[in-house]
Amino acid sequence: MIIHQFYDKGLAHASYAVIRLGKMIVIDPARDPQPYYEFAAFNNADITGVIETHPHADFISSHLEIHQTTGATIYASKLLGAVYPHETFDDGEVIQLADIKLRAINTPGHSPDSICVLVQDENGNDKALFTGDTLFVGDVGRPDLRENVGNITAAKEKLAHQMYHSTRDKLMHLPQNVVVYPAHGPGSLCGKNLSPDLQSTIGRELRENYALQLMDELTFVKTLVADQPFIPKYFGHDVDINKKGAEPFAKSIASVPKIKHNASLQTGVLVVDTRPQDQFKNGHVKGAINIQDGNKFETWLGSIVGPDEVFYLIAADELSMDTLIKKAAKIGYEKNIKAALLSPTTGLEKLPEVDTEDYTFHPDHYTVVDVRNWGEINEGKIFEHSISIPLPELRERLNEIPTDKPVVVHCAAGYRSAAASSIVAGKITTVPVYDLGEAVTEVGNQKSEIGD
Repeated sequence: MIIHQFYDKGLAHASYAVIRLGKMIVIDPARDPQPYYEFAAFNNADITGVIETHPHADFISSHLEIHQTTGATIYASKLLGAVYPHETFDDGEVIQLADIKLRAINTPGHSPDSICVLVQDENGNDKALFTGDTLFVGDVGRPDLRENVGNITAAKEKLAHQMYHSTRDKLMHLPQNVVVYPAHGPGSLCGKNLSPDLQSTIGRELRENYALQLMDELTFVKTLVADQPFIPKYFGHDVDINKKGAEPFAKSIASVPKIKHNASLQTGVLVVDTRPQDQFKNGHVKGAINIQDGNKFETWLGSIVGPDEVFYLIAADELSMDTLIKKAAKIGYEKNIKAALLSPTTGLEKLPEVDTEDYTFHPDHYTVVDVRNWGEINEGKIFEHSISIPLPELRERLNEIPTDKPVVVHCAAGYRSAAASSIVAGKITTVPVYDLGEAVTEVGNQKSEIGD
């Protein structure tokens, strides 16, 4: 038996292939199916099945495309309400893969329709558990993503109660040597305390996972619901797409229009400029938002831009453009791209540079906006007089920023403040808008030294 993990660092997403005697099953595949085809070919295996542990919120799955291309059967819980061709796969049901078995375990908690998949070897021994978003290394799945979307909706407290029983009544009774293969690693917004490790065992999780420690049900619910990270705008959108099945990946990205760099852009259409912040500050389309290409581009695109918004995509070069279209497609946003283009060279605006010395010694001369996440803000402000508006909320709360003084925007390291300052500058034009950028650490330390 071969078990192989495919890992997308940008979305902190893990998918899997299980191969036995020339047959292969894919579990929770990413949007681009090509890596699974190549792995099957390398191992002289035929893809015979695709399992969806639940309708994913944070990425688009290629389950339907794999079925259409290979004829593989899609398996999902009957509770999912899938409208694509599939076979239901619920408690006790088994997929026979040559001489090994994959057994379904219904584990509601992260979502009402979550399943885990237990692999039993040719001798009937429990060997591996694909846990989807139910059990992570060091955590369990957040329970607050299905209050308004999906075939079944449920309050977060109800799902947290279900997670308590899924873990205590089912998963924690499995043999301790069973290897745990989750659908996410660190950086995923599907949990709050994920370990850097990408696999574990039941025994290790029993010892180290805070959510599996001895506690009563009400304490568990209170603990699980508290302090979950923000929910990106695109999450509900992706649940709905995955319930139906997405269009073929290559065809969909190829349909994105590409236009000349100095082409006229339609007024009123959002512009997303993905170039590095220094290039953006030196010249950009009026009103553009600077969401830089990077490891978390997909997450920030889907957190700042709504799933119903159309936008132009500006890239630094042709190679970056193609990469960014693919990244947008991973969260189902390729259809939102009105057109992709390289940076225009005419009619550009610049962002001013902040005088950090003046800001350090005269902070009262500025309105300071802290765009870090609530978890960071609750641990303490960097500048006491700042206004707290996390980046995912900023576009909806711009009217809360006073315009009687220059505005300084900061985060923890510079990436988010680059996006945030561009958003603020696109709306507030009566006073300068500055990005404190990477200088936030230096300025914060200086202010501590002078007693601010």
